[in-house]
Amino acid sequence: MDVLIAGAGPTGLLLAGDLAEAGRSVTILERRAHEAPNTTRAFGVHARTLEQLDIRGLALPGQQVHRLRLFDKVHLDLGILPTKFNYLLITPQYEVEKVLRDRAERLGVRIEHGEEVLGLSQTADKVTVRSTTRTWEAKYVVGTDGVHSTVRELIGQPYPGRSVLKSIMLADVRLSTPPQDVLAVNAVGDGFAFVAPFGDGYYRVFAWDRRNQVDDKAPLELDEIREVTRRALGADMGMHDPRWMSRFHSDERQVPRYRVDRVFLAGDAAHCHSPAGGQGMNTGLQDAANLGWKLAAVLNGHAGPELLDTYQEERHPVGRAVLRSSGAIIRLAMIKSRAGQRIRGVLGGFLLHRTALARKAAGQISGIDIHYGGKKRIGDIQLAEGRLFEALRGGRFVLIANEALETPDHIDVVRPAEPVVEPILVRPDGYVTPWDGAKYR
Repeated sequence: MDVLIAGAGPTGLLLAGDLAEAGRSVTILERRAHEAPNTTRAFGVHARTLEQLDIRGLALPGQQVHRLRLFDKVHLDLGILPTKFNYLLITPQYEVEKVLRDRAERLGVRIEHGEEVLGLSQTADKVTVRSTTRTWEAKYVVGTDGVHSTVRELIGQPYPGRSVLKSIMLADVRLSTPPQDVLAVNAVGDGFAFVAPFGDGYYRVFAWDRRNQVDDKAPLELDEIREVTRRALGADMGMHDPRWMSRFHSDERQVPRYRVDRVFLAGDAAHCHSPAGGQGMNTGLQDAANLGWKLAAVLNGHAGPELLDTYQEERHPVGRAVLRSSGAIIRLAMIKSRAGQRIRGVLGGFLLHRTALARKAAGQISGIDIHYGGKKRIGDIQLAEGRLFEALRGGRFVLIANEALETPDHIDVVRPAEPVVEPILVRPDGYVTPWDGAKYR
């Protein structure tokens, strides 16, 4: 087997599909039973993730939000983003998983449910993994097994950081009077609330109460969530008929190394963030988009193993930047004093009305402005035939050139709708990389 992945969440599923599309053998080990309960926490899919899905010919159901409310009257205008996906798509994580699972299985990925990773060892040319029922061997292993990653522990990687919010309450409820906007969100001095639609008549509610910080396992009643929601949003919207309620705590953590020899970490196994800005799942999916083509290139003999070092070089700084941005939002939301809240509202509104700052903030949260040194994202430009994102489908490199050029078999040459000054080489993840006629990085 080429690659063994631990964890069938969004990150693992996207990675597995990319590897399978490149012709590599992939198996996912998932400790959950086949029909897992819906405990999804992620609800927002940002612009750069939507671009990555479009590159793969995938689309999601959901509702578009063009102005993202952060707190008070402070909004972030996503409509200014230079992409056709200039919005946040509200769709629950299970919809993302469904689309990615269907693709992975269609491409031949094996998903083994009820298989928990128990042990791991590696040599110079393979990794051996012991799971619930058997032993596996693979050329590479990727841990996408979440915040409590067993793979991370088995390769001896620490997970430094701290808890930011304790006792965040979650509930799936029906509403007698749904909010006018797709999202309802606000923070006051001693709490916040967030309400988003599932699309099936239920709404997911996140609520946090500074006055009542209890253990994650403490009993939870709907009245407690109603009271905090009324405080933050001015009304509880007639919450009733909860089908699920729970508590969790939010951490800010990041491993020092995303790679230890033949084992890699991605998604929440490598970094976790506060829920502010909805960047957690998106960052994991972009980890997968970065790592997948590199593993495939090495396994297919198109690049040397040194290419795999660039996963750490490119993605670790991104994880760190998301920690900073999501952490800043949540700390602003937690300001307790009324004077501080007034300053927050006035200053935040002023800054986000300045075009350059608003564009920078939108680009950071959406992922559109993420770049890897000189390797920058390229938009979905029009070609002589079709568009770039369509040409990238299949996980291949695309060289945009005015005329036919000789290239290696794994690089497709396409003509632009408008002439280019010099050939542009685009990686499978939609980033421009240097081209010297034979090599890339």
